[in-house]
Amino acid sequence: MRRVIFVGIILGYLFSAAAQEKVELFGYFEPTGMGVKLDNKIQQLYTNKLRVDLKSKVGENVTFAANFDYITYHGQTLWNILDFLAPGVTDAVPPAMRGLYTIPFSDRHFLDNAYLKIAQKYFDLTVGKQQISLGSGYVWNPVDVFNIKDPLDPTYEQPGHNAVRLDVPLGTRYTLSSLYSADNSWENSAKLIQFKGRLLHFDYSLVVAETVWRFHDYTQFDFSQMMFSEMPEKRQLLGLNTAGELFGLGIWAEYGYNKMESSKDYYELVAGTDYTFDFLTYIMVEFYRNTLGKTDHHLYDINDWMRMYASEQKAICRDQIYALLSHPVTDFIDVGTSCIFSLSDNSLALVPTLNYSFTENVDIMAYLNVNFGEKGTVYSEKSGNGGLLRARIYF
Repeated sequence: MRRVIFVGIILGYLFSAAAQEKVELFGYFEPTGMGVKLDNKIQQLYTNKLRVDLKSKVGENVTFAANFDYITYHGQTLWNILDFLAPGVTDAVPPAMRGLYTIPFSDRHFLDNAYLKIAQKYFDLTVGKQQISLGSGYVWNPVDVFNIKDPLDPTYEQPGHNAVRLDVPLGTRYTLSSLYSADNSWENSAKLIQFKGRLLHFDYSLVVAETVWRFHDYTQFDFSQMMFSEMPEKRQLLGLNTAGELFGLGIWAEYGYNKMESSKDYYELVAGTDYTFDFLTYIMVEFYRNTLGKTDHHLYDINDWMRMYASEQKAICRDQIYALLSHPVTDFIDVGTSCIFSLSDNSLALVPTLNYSFTENVDIMAYLNVNFGEKGTVYSEKSGNGGLLRARIYF
């Protein structure tokens, strides 16, 4: 209750400041409905999200920006992951532990971003909770140690991360960036250096990073902490990515080698291309390899599935291909289809999509998700077919 009152006071101040033209105030309201057909039963979850963004110039070269998110959940707010998995995986879970694999959705209000940016001639310094976007891949980003995208909705906004970032231009073609995200000690804090440049028609960057990857063992539950046992492990990344144009084709590639403290080292690779025809149809294909994943779906276990659902790892299969085809039917309506094919277990997710700009400040997006794969595969029919309808009203 105290937090709600505090947030109300802050918002009241911000609206007052905005009325006096001291602060730019904007944002959106986003209602969303999602449904999944599972074992001949349709389960539904509805959310209402209010995002309030603010921005203020507090000096000639100093900018403050922040946003608050408020999300309410309705409908089926308790989802048990075991309902979506094959019997070969769930049979290994003791009956007494089955309830522990339930993911609850409860109302949230939080500060997603809040940062101060100082822009000088020789450097830019950003301090605070900020969005960090790394890599050139559309669906997967091997060099990004902070975010994991949803393959069904890869362009949705990513959360903010607490960090200090310094960007130093080196002439007109190069930039050196460093980033520090504090944890409980220097050793456990995330540290990253990125060198960006341009060669002919291609931008490129070299990334070196160190962070702690917090896996969980989803076969062991720590009742003293009321959570699955954590298995933190230091991860060192050496990555390279590039993006540009060649013969009218957009081309990008990304590679990241991960040296692990105790687990087996692995690498990730992305290669993609896109093209827009004269009649405005857009096509894109992206290949992804993750040697942390497995090549046989019979080897997927409860840890693989839970770490994927909990966004602790990007994939549980080794090789995947993402393809997107879209076309503007009118100035306001785009229709398209994306598909994700697992080369490792021969399963497929087909995602027809509709984007409709209802008015200047209202967008509507909808997609269906239909899976084709045998039990136990990544995109198995057992995991359910469904869809999502989302509107976004800007103010």
